[in-house]
Amino acid sequence: MPGARIVGLSKLARLVQEFAARPQVQERLGEQVVEALGAHLDVQGAACLIRSVHACMTLRGARAHGAAMVTTHLTGTLHADPARRVEVLALMPSSA
Repeated sequence: MPGARIVGLSKLARLVQEFAARPQVQERLGEQVVEALGAHLDVQGAACLIRSVHACMTLRGARAHGAAMVTTHLTGTLHADPARRVEVLALMPSSA
């Protein structure tokens, strides 16, 4: 699309690092990422998948090593259109 802004992969990593440096829960981190993408870029939708292993699950309590928490956040047409939602979720790694 002529005139559309393009961001490099490193900018996306910096965006995630900026929000991840703050004390917060994983669910809110994903929300902040898709909100920032929508606010700063002309997008029809945004998606964020976070897969992480939490110390509270592996080092304390349940000691469930390898247990991962996966959260997804979709906005715009990626959330509203079932066909697009399925298409995006199918691109995400099966190990997630």
